[in-house]
Amino acid sequence: MTTQGKMAPAHPGEHIKEDFLDPLGITPYRLAKKLGVPVTRITRIINGQTRISVDTAMRLSRFFGNSAQFWLNLQSDYELQVAEDAGDVFAINQEVQPYSA
Repeated sequence: MTTQGKMAPAHPGEHIKEDFLDPLGITPYRLAKKLGVPVTRITRIINGQTRISVDTAMRLSRFFGNSAQFWLNLQSDYELQVAEDAGDVFAINQEVQPYSA
């Protein structure tokens, strides 16, 4: 939970683990080998320590049979929620005025 009583946003790595790896019985090591990436990349994503890059999104897409956009959307949704929770939107709204003709 965050300090505002809201649940913290789920990092895309949580989705990989809980929605794909665990149900399919695939280990992070096996996924990394199948994707052709270092196992540290997968474990860092699963642990919420790094983001899903375009390269990783394309590899996950190919392996799991969904779109790269799916993975990138998870990442961008997560980053936007983290920024909003941090109050970045308030600061930007104070600094930037909407365009008016």
